[in-house]
Amino acid sequence: MSMPSRLPEPYGQGGGANLADILERVLDKGIVIAGDIRINLLDIELLTVKLRLIVASVDKAKEMGIDWWEDDPALSSGARRKELARENAELRERLARLEELEELEPGRSRKDAPQSARRNVREESP
Repeated sequence: MSMPSRLPEPYGQGGGANLADILERVLDKGIVIAGDIRINLLDIELLTVKLRLIVASVDKAKEMGIDWWEDDPALSSGARRKELARENAELRERLARLEELEELEPGRSRKDAPQSARRNVREESP
């Protein structure tokens, strides 16, 4: 008389499809979680923290008008390239102005340049 052995089902086998369905629905529809934390002392508000969390797919977020990551240089290589191109253009303009100043008064160092020219160069410096 042998008894059939009953092994437990592998972990997550029954709930895996359900979890995947739930995750797909959440990403497709999106979910918003909002909350505020307020710290008061004797009816004086000391601190307020507003928390907003949106969980959605990238496509759904774009539909909602949320696309801040596209302009953030830390998150987007395209945004980083735009920032570098802008910075490069500014530096080229500053260099051209300095070269013009040198052409107007060759042989003079920046220290010897007229006060107005030194002021213009200083104002352009970041």
